[in-house]
Amino acid sequence: MTTHVPWVEIACDESGFSGTNLLDPASPVLTHASVDLTLHEAGQVVAVLGPVLGGWSEHRSSRLLRPEHAAALEWFLGALAGRAHVVVVDKPGFVAARVLELFTEDPSYGAGTRLGSDHSRAVRTLRRRTTFLASFVALVRTARRRPVDDHAIGRFLATMPTDEPGLAPVTPVRVRDAMRRLVDGDPVLPPPLEPLVPALAETLLHWSAGGRSVAVVHDEQSALTAGRVSRLGAFLADAVAPDPPPLRSFVHVDSRTDPRVQVADLFAGVARRRAQQDLSTYPSVPGVRSSRSRRIVDAG
Repeated sequence: MTTHVPWVEIACDESGFSGTNLLDPASPVLTHASVDLTLHEAGQVVAVLGPVLGGWSEHRSSRLLRPEHAAALEWFLGALAGRAHVVVVDKPGFVAARVLELFTEDPSYGAGTRLGSDHSRAVRTLRRRTTFLASFVALVRTARRRPVDDHAIGRFLATMPTDEPGLAPVTPVRVRDAMRRLVDGDPVLPPPLEPLVPALAETLLHWSAGGRSVAVVHDEQSALTAGRVSRLGAFLADAVAPDPPPLRSFVHVDSRTDPRVQVADLFAGVARRRAQQDLSTYPSVPGVRSSRSRRIVDAG
């Protein structure tokens, strides 16, 4: 007997992606937005806002936030009420959480999501230790070449704060073991400097609530490789079993040809600019915060 599994299709895009440059003070936030609009519904949104914004250019979200476009912004967010979701990533917080996830526990594709450990207390302190975070980023980047770089490990450990209890389990042996696994390409480990992976996970967990599977249409994004998406999908399926797997399918599209992705892109840009004004507006999940469209209105 074939069991029918309900499913929903969403379109996604991000704003604030900067590769592995996660500590740029000018760009502290990344947002990943998703909408469940149909092509026709999204096309109507694009048709209404295009003339208001003077075209559908890369600067459209900043234009929509101008005071003279307040009514258009309110209309846009109202049109998305109950139809959109955004994940807000505090980049320094994400890096701080990754230190703890990689070097104090057995990391998995649940790291950085509601399925992972809660490191929020330590993250609040460590996200301000920019020298330490920069040394972690530099260390992880050495995983691209063999053998394990013991000098980079030493530099990282030399910058590690001694006044943070959450770092107590971090030892040279644990750091070297984790780095060896990264160098060897252990598929169990999530990419440590790619916040879009846990952002996609949170997106899937949101839309799959109630036992649905999710078909994802995503703007072209190099961080979300087929291998990473496949491993994330398998992890989430195991995590929620016996419920249906959260990920049904995943395809990349050119945003210029899909109005749903264009709407998600605009929503991501608005959310990012609002979030950068006040990160404290969002729920306290270390590194990754999740919100509905209406909260973006409240954040203003």
